[in-house]
Amino acid sequence: MEAREGDLLETEARVLFDVKGLVHPPSRVIAFIRYFPYETGERTRSGVTYGKVYSLSKRYELLRKRFPQYLVYDTVFDEMLCEVPVQDIKKHHKPIEILRELRNSQRLDTLEDKALQLARLLRSEANIPWNAIGISGSIAVNLHTPTSDIDLVVYGSENCRKVYAAFNKMLNNRKQFVEAYTEEDFKRLFDFRSKDTAASFEDFVRTESRKVLQGAFMGTDYFMRFVKDWTEIHEKYGDVHYKNIGYAKISAIVVDDSEAIFTPCTYKIENGKTIEGVKSELITEIVSFRGRFCEQARVGETIIAQGKLEKVTDDRLNCKYSRILLGNKPSDFMILA
Repeated sequence: MEAREGDLLETEARVLFDVKGLVHPPSRVIAFIRYFPYETGERTRSGVTYGKVYSLSKRYELLRKRFPQYLVYDTVFDEMLCEVPVQDIKKHHKPIEILRELRNSQRLDTLEDKALQLARLLRSEANIPWNAIGISGSIAVNLHTPTSDIDLVVYGSENCRKVYAAFNKMLNNRKQFVEAYTEEDFKRLFDFRSKDTAASFEDFVRTESRKVLQGAFMGTDYFMRFVKDWTEIHEKYGDVHYKNIGYAKISAIVVDDSEAIFTPCTYKIENGKTIEGVKSELITEIVSFRGRFCEQARVGETIIAQGKLEKVTDDRLNCKYSRILLGNKPSDFMILA
């Protein structure tokens, strides 16, 4: 099964998972639980009531209690991950197909219509094809509410950079109903995210206020996820091995932010110095599979980051180095120094 970031998977038991990353084991997909049948849930689809879980810690807790069969120790990533066997997948929700269905539908609710308008705006302003855009999140599985966000996915590096430039221009010019977050929006966003990522409100605003991938469209929050196209994904499962060597807080200078807008995002760094935790030489990058860490820093900026320290062995390039992985714990963060 070809599954990638932004896709959603549904099992026979109607449990829904969102796919993480671009590299997966041959017979399983790395995907974390998002929606599940729940009697007192607040969302309903086809007569079934669903609950939603967002924070990673809550997802692991739910998996341990109700769906332990999906928790697998992965030797390649040296971590306990949620992996869904391909044989358990009843339906594969693909963002491009979801958007195509919305475009062909004659009966859209208010949020679906707004999502379609945003996708049309994105396509026209950036001059990219329809097959490079998709709708993910709750709309993709018909579990949205009137207050849900619009989750867009753009595929292919060239398309993503065109969209980024177009939206950056619109945000600066306040055109086409696309607006940057206000101070009140940041307070609301901070209250929501601070439960899952450590940072002060001041540091949070310093980084979030510069971001293009998030904002409001006609009064509704949107988040854009940029994903590499299949032809750009060269790593196969097992080509690279990751060894957990502890937890660390470091300072470093960002020397390459060209992959900072994609999910997963990567920041190449130099002059890495350990402030706390396990020390390691050759820490050359900071990586995250979580969209909230995109656009976190720019070339030339000094950052402070705290997260899982990994030793990476790349058999393709015959090299070894260390990296910081962000997003596994609520105590993980990356801020400007």
